[in-house]
Parts: sequence; C-alpha cells; structure tokens
Amino acid sequence: MKIRLILLLLFLCADLGLYAQDSAKNSYWVKLKDKSGTPFRIGRPDEFLSQRSIARRIRQHIAIDETDLPVSPEYVDSLRNLGLEIVHTSKWLNGVTVRTADTVLINQIATLSFVVSVELTKPGNLLKSATQKFRIEDADSEYKAADYGIAISQLTLMNGQYLHEQGYRGKGIQIAVLDAGFWHVDRLSVFDSLRTENRILGTRDFVDPTSGFYEQHTHGMSVLSCMGGNLPGSMIGTAPDASFYLFRTEDASTEYPVEEDNWVTAAEFADSLGVDVINSSLGYFTFDDVRMNHTYTEMDGKTIRVTQGANMAFQKGILVFASAGNEASDSWKYIIAPADGENILAVAAVDKNGNRASFSSVGPAFGGAVKPNVAAVGWATYLETSAGALGYSNGTSFSSPVLAGMGACLLQANPLADVQQLKMAIEQSASQYSTPDSLLGFGIPDFEKADQYLKIRNLDALENGNTFVASPNPFQNYLFVQNLNPVSGIDGLLSIYNLQGVQLWQSTFKTSDPVFWENLSNLPRGFLVLKIESEGKKEVIKLVKTN
Repeated sequence: MKIRLILLLLFLCADLGLYAQDSAKNSYWVKLKDKSGTPFRIGRPDEFLSQRSIARRIRQHIAIDETDLPVSPEYVDSLRNLGLEIVHTSKWLNGVTVRTADTVLINQIATLSFVVSVELTKPGNLLKSATQKFRIEDADSEYKAADYGIAISQLTLMNGQYLHEQGYRGKGIQIAVLDAGFWHVDRLSVFDSLRTENRILGTRDFVDPTSGFYEQHTHGMSVLSCMGGNLPGSMIGTAPDASFYLFRTEDASTEYPVEEDNWVTAAEFADSLGVDVINSSLGYFTFDDVRMNHTYTEMDGKTIRVTQGANMAFQKGILVFASAGNEASDSWKYIIAPADGENILAVAAVDKNGNRASFSSVGPAFGGAVKPNVAAVGWATYLETSAGALGYSNGTSFSSPVLAGMGACLLQANPLADVQQLKMAIEQSASQYSTPDSLLGFGIPDFEKADQYLKIRNLDALENGNTFVASPNPFQNYLFVQNLNPVSGIDGLLSIYNLQGVQLWQSTFKTSDPVFWENLSNLPRGFLVLKIESEGKKEVIKLVKTN
C-alpha cells in the first residue's frame, strides 16, 4: 500500500522535475473531456490517497468519487508525445498545464477529441514584471502570556488564549501553506522548534523545482511565523505546535493565471497527503496581461479556476483560509479569488483593537454572499519580517494565517467536527454574526464561543440517551423528527432556537407520529437548537442549518 502511494505521488509530481526556465515557451491550461483509460479506481483509494487523507474523509463522511481520480495517463502521454512539456496536472478540475513555444501545435491540440479547451495562462515573452505584488508595508502546553511578546494581542483579540490555556496549540494538526517563498525558514531562530521537532513535514516548489527552496521570496516565511513562530519571550504564533507542509505556488516576479493552476495542483497534493488546514495568503484578479484579468462578476464564489480548486479542497474535508485582499483603496476594492469561494473563510484585516484596516478588501461576493467572512489582526501584525527580524507588517496576508492557526487549534480541541461545523462555529462566534456587513463580514471570532458551540452539538441522539432523532443533520429546507419510543395520543411541542435563545419556529405534534417539517429555508444558517417537550420532559438536539 505504501509503495503504491509513493509511486502515485511520483506520477503526480514527476513532471515537475521537467520544468525549465525557458522564456520562449508559453504556458497553457488544457481542459480534458473525461478520465477515460485511467488505471485508478474509486474502490482502491490507497493507490492515490494517503491513509491520513482517507481517514479524514471517513471521519467527515465524505465519499471518494471521480474527482479524486488522477487524470488519465493516456491523455497525458498523448500530449507529451506530441511535443508538449507537461508541467503538472489537476485531478479535481481534470486538466493539464503544459508548455510549448509552438503555437501551431497548440492549435492542433485544441482539436483533439479528448480536449475540451485550451487557454493561454502565461506568455513566454513576458509583458512586464509585477511590482508591489504582495502590497506589504512595514508598520510603525503551559500558557504564559509573557512568552507571546507583542504578538499576544493577535491571540487575545479572538479569545484564542482560551484554547491555548487548555493546551490546544495545534498539536497533531497539519497545515499546508501555499505561498511565494519561504526564505531562510531553515535557519531563522523563530522556527527552531519546527525544525528540531521535525514539524516541517515536507516542501515542494510548484513554480520551479530546480530553485533553492529556502532562498526564494520572504512572504511565505512571514506568513508561517504568524502560525508556527515560537520564540518564547519574544513571539509565539497562533498554532505553535502544529505541523506544516510548505508549498511554493507563486512566482513573485510575475502575475499570470498559471499561478492559479499551480495553487490547485498544490492543494490537491496537500489533500492526498491528508492535511487538515490550508492557508492561502495569495489572491488573483488582475494580471500582467490585462486581457487575462478577472471581472467582479466572476467573483461569484464558484467561477474562477483557483476558487473552484479551493472549494473542492473544502469539500474534501480541508478547512481553507484565504486573504480577503488589500484592494479597498484601489479602483477594484473587492475581495479577490480564491477568497470569494462559497466554502472559503475569507479573512479581513483589523488592528489589535479591532478597528478595520483601511486597505482590507470589501465584499460582498458577486451575487450578494457575505464576504469577507471574518477578520483578524492584519494591521501591524507582529511577525518575522522580510528583514529576518521580528517586527510589524500590514496586510490580509497576515490576518489569514493568524486566524488559520486558531482554526487548527479549534480542530485539535474538536477532532470529530467536520469542516462545515468548524466554519460555522468560527463564523457564528464572531462579533457581528447577527448583522454581517461588507467590511468585516461576520466580524472577529471568539474561539471560546466557537469551542462551546462545537461541544454542545449532538451528532447522535441515542448516544446521549435521547428518545428523539432529527435528520438530515445538517439540513437545508426540511427536517424529519421521529420518536424512537412512541406512545400514542400524547401531545408534544417542538421549538427551534438560535444560540442566543431566540425562538425561531414552533409547532405542536403527536409524539406517536413522525414529524416532517418542510419550507425551513428561511431559518438562519448555522447552529440551531431543537427543543422537544412532552410529558413534562425536555430533550435538546443540536442542529446545523446549511445554505
């Protein structure tokens, strides 16, 4: 089993080694028709997923389906044999990133029976170099607050110390960081514990595998320090005991859609390894070639390719955090992909007092969905700066990992919770959940409340001695309630409340008869409480209402 998985991972990533910096070659996204001819089978997931990835699906009741199958090797070989350089593949979106300088060949490829479409994602002859890509500016077990240094406010604003005080600091949780580079993570002292405890589980460069991994951009290094930094007395991140995979997906010198495809491929690789959390302090809306730019109408949570990949990661059981963007002061102003994703926690930036940062991108997503979702400290965030020393930087690039680290701690404290429940708990605990806006979304989370919400959920009524069960749970438009020990002729009362104790719905029923409620779509999404009263007895079932 282990050997088969290793061979598969080699199959998935072997083509990365063929990458060569050839400025004459264009990059293209080739969308494939199907997965015909694949030797992989849904019934043999150990051939393309690690045991940890399979276990995550089992725990969250996620079925393995065709999207999990690698792309057809026959199609990949056909493209390679025609003279295309295979950069990498995407099983979720069923496509291939290729490189070639032959425009005649690429036109021929578009006519192949197994090819749906071909899209230029990066020209060989670059138009210009991107500048200020990340828009970062320097700004003026036993829990000991003093160990956190100035970074303590990044934790306490979210009441994150509640989890840290109980020893939940991310131990056993795996976080994939998708970024532009991890400069000197292999030597900076703030990462000493990650190295000595072997909690950097792996690295991969999806941009240029021939480059020196720890000699690239500083951005991912600063992002990592927000979570995994651990220098007691000076600075401790929000998940100092977590383990990390570091993936370079971003070419800091340019901005083209090919980087979105790098992102998706890295997310798929993270999924196959079994990671629990993804942090993406990256975003896409404009490119060096303006003809490739996204439009606001595409920021609908499901259209842009990187957004599709991020949504899929969530559907596979990974909690995904993404920077909302730093565009509020520009003509664009809106959130950027993949933060627009309907399943993604898009993170806005505030200062240590909870005041919104003026640069933090605004919502909503096109169509009206709440975006950003939540907020954390991203204005004067204390971290390891690009100079290789502790200091301050601004950006939603840092509010996202500050929050992602706490998401890992929440998962450690609630290992049976699924990603939908975790996301809802974070949102519902936030400071303005009842009145979300386009600036901070649901507001600043409170991780004590989020933990309490998850602790009181009732996934199995029988396990708690209840005589009533409710299904489906989570639910959307209807709910079925049944008495497991029916007694004829007894009246009962069914009520639904929000977590603030406000009654939202009520109905009488006969305890001997199953109850089917429909037309419940108007109930608010999130955690709700079903109270059942009969014969002077009360039972409570925790419900989850999805969209």
